[in-house]
Amino acid sequence: MEAFDNKHPENDYWVRFNCPEFTSLCPITGQPDFAEIRISYLPDVKMVESKSLKLYLFSFRSHGAFHEDCVNIIMKDLIRLMDPKYIEVTGIFTPRGGISIYPYANYGRPGTKYEQMAEHRLMNHE
Repeated sequence: MEAFDNKHPENDYWVRFNCPEFTSLCPITGQPDFAEIRISYLPDVKMVESKSLKLYLFSFRSHGAFHEDCVNIIMKDLIRLMDPKYIEVTGIFTPRGGISIYPYANYGRPGTKYEQMAEHRLMNHE
C-alpha cells in the first residue's frame, strides 16, 4: 500500500472506504469467502492511496485466513502505514453454512481522546 500527505492534518474528519467485492480463502476448506469490507478512519499526517488499498484488499483472494483475522490484519497494516488518529474496520461476510460473521476491530491512538473514542465505540458496537 502507498500513503500520501494529508493536506489538512489539523482537522478531524472521516475518510471512509467500502469494498463490496472482498474475497479471502477459508483456511480450513480453501473455499472462497465473500464480504463487504468497510474502513473508516480519522487521518493524521498520512493517508492511504485508494488504488493501492484496492490492490491490497484484492490480494486477500489468495490468502487463507478466518474472517476475524482478515479484519484485524487489514486494520494493523493500515495503522503501520498511516498512524491514523482513529480507525475501524468491519467485515460483513456472506453466510456460509447458515451463519454470517461480522467482525469489527478499531483503534484509537493511545493517550489521546481517540483512544477513549475507540473504547466507547467498541463498547457500544452492535
